[in-house]
Amino acid sequence: MNEFVNLLPAFLLVFVRVLAFFTVLPIYSHRSIPTRHKIGLALMLAWIMVFTLEEPVLVIDATYYLLIIKEILVGLMVGLIAMMLLYAIQVAGGFIDYSMGFMIANVVDPQTGAQSPLTGGYLYTFALLFLLLVNGHHLLLDGIYYSYQFVPMDQVFLPFGQENIVQYAAKTFNSMFIIAFQMAFPIVGSLFLVDVGLGMVSRAVPQMNVFVVGMPLKILVGLLLLIVFMGVFFMAVQRLFDQVILAMRTLLQLLGGA
Repeated sequence: MNEFVNLLPAFLLVFVRVLAFFTVLPIYSHRSIPTRHKIGLALMLAWIMVFTLEEPVLVIDATYYLLIIKEILVGLMVGLIAMMLLYAIQVAGGFIDYSMGFMIANVVDPQTGAQSPLTGGYLYTFALLFLLLVNGHHLLLDGIYYSYQFVPMDQVFLPFGQENIVQYAAKTFNSMFIIAFQMAFPIVGSLFLVDVGLGMVSRAVPQMNVFVVGMPLKILVGLLLLIVFMGVFFMAVQRLFDQVILAMRTLLQLLGGA
């Protein structure tokens, strides 16, 4: 009983960090997962992790509340940087929809409840399924566990004032748009050539209404290209997952003051 009482402060801190991770982490933060399941999984993982971590004995005092705030910030920031990179798929889908003419119809994203591009939701669903297929959800759990090697439990303050953290966040945000453009470029570039061809046809045959012919033609060509594009898309998603894990580890190193 005394051992449990001594472990209780550390257990609560681990539970807070894991739960903060699950709030924003890909797959685990999905709205289709009930909140009670997320809390139960966080409790189970915290109970397992607290016995494997070599942490100092903590006392619930004024500093302990600062540690709770720090744990929440660590979980939210690392999970958000992972979600930021994965949303490159949604942005790429927006580029494709704009070229195909699908931007006039959006769908509700089941994860955030907000409006999302039609193709972006389609590609993002396949990316999450691929993440489950390659056991990426296990790698995310490993990231939670090994986060204590970079940001220990008794570290009270996070170095938010350091310039390298702000620069890395801006660099990651910039990388999201670069990755999105690289994903969408094969289809967007091909549809641009279709626009060029339609422009040449309109000059050669002025009687043809290009606006009537162009919309269904671009949709047809875009859907055919999307079928061919899926193989390349999964290769890009695999590299994106590697970059997500690297971004989480680098941010944890920066937060730990390394």
